Amino acid sequence: MSLVTPFAGLRPLPAHAADVLAPPYDVLSSEEARRRAKNRPWSFLHVSKAEIDLPPETNAYAPEVYAKAKANLKAMVGGGILRGDPAPYYYVYRLRMGTHVQTGIALAASVAAYDAGRIRRHEFTRPEKEDDRVRQIEALDAQTGPVLLTHRPSPALTAMVSGVTQTAPEYDLVADDGIGHAFWVVRDPAYIAGISEAFEAMPALYIADGHHRSAAASRVAATRRVANPSPTSEEPYEYFLAVAFPSDAMQVLDYNRVVQDLNGLTAETFLARVGKAFTVSENNGPVRPAHPHAFGMYLEGKWYRLAIRPALVPETDPVARLDVSLLADHLIAPILGVQDPRRDKRIDFVGGIRGLQALAERVDSGSMKVAFSLCPTRLDDMMAVADAGQVMPPKSTWFEPKLADGLVSHMLS
Repeated sequence: MSLVTPFAGLRPLPAHAADVLAPPYDVLSSEEARRRAKNRPWSFLHVSKAEIDLPPETNAYAPEVYAKAKANLKAMVGGGILRGDPAPYYYVYRLRMGTHVQTGIALAASVAAYDAGRIRRHEFTRPEKEDDRVRQIEALDAQTGPVLLTHRPSPALTAMVSGVTQTAPEYDLVADDGIGHAFWVVRDPAYIAGISEAFEAMPALYIADGHHRSAAASRVAATRRVANPSPTSEEPYEYFLAVAFPSDAMQVLDYNRVVQDLNGLTAETFLARVGKAFTVSENNGPVRPAHPHAFGMYLEGKWYRLAIRPALVPETDPVARLDVSLLADHLIAPILGVQDPRRDKRIDFVGGIRGLQALAERVDSGSMKVAFSLCPTRLDDMMAVADAGQVMPPKSTWFEPKLADGLVSHMLS
């Protein structure tokens, strides 16, 4: 079975692409999605968050939500808003956020490769979120939210993508958040074959974002295999929708932490204890760490620079040497008492897209007592964790810009 394959995508007609384009389903609350989709009957939010078309008190995981998503997708196809491509293609997808540009390939990735560990993960998943994605896929008979993959740079792939992007894109849109989305359809058989060969030469692909979507695709495939009397291993359900970018093109932002209290310590005692594992120096303004193993801290109206003492950084353990692990293992857990960041309500996480000012505001408001800024996790470190078959701490990576929903979907039959 191939690592990746082209597929016949379900896509908006160019005249409707701007109407369909929507943020990912998991970055908006139901109320935010309801506001974003107001007066936009063809927004893909009507599929990805179909509870917005039901009474506000409706549970987002209720059976009627999945049924409404199915009906809305069917209406978009029946109304000529979406149309399936006549043959399997790859799709080149370019994202632009300010001066940052990254270009990747939308494709169907192998479930078997995911199950075997050639498409590698680095996060735990939660059963209830997997269940939600399974029900969504089964209701739609489609995968509509792409998994974000990354891979080590491939000169051959870069050359082919460059060739494709010399032509006019099928879509070239700017969403209401200012993110640009350009999209090309790769119809040339030689390019399709070349892209397949370039991916097949790779030892692995890595899930950057979308662990629940890929896990759900695996579960759906396992169920459908059992029900299929004559499987060929090339059925559409044996693949999942993804967009793959080279690691040197992607933008990872910091994923910062705020904690509600000092675990019963005074500020002076807290600083003294922090000083045992870190060098601590007061700073005149916000601290954005410029290199790994350095941190910023905001406490009682002041910013501090922290640097972990080198002897505490493991040389070989790919998880323990991550900045998120060093901060947790030597400060947040032993000093602040937050042992389980997945469940402890005293800690919260702030994506770097919100800026350092958001950290100060959380502390100055009194809702939090102390904030920490981190250096973004390097993709090489993320891939090292995945290669070792380990998992990263929660909230280790924040990728920007985000893939849109609605530009292309993968039908399973």
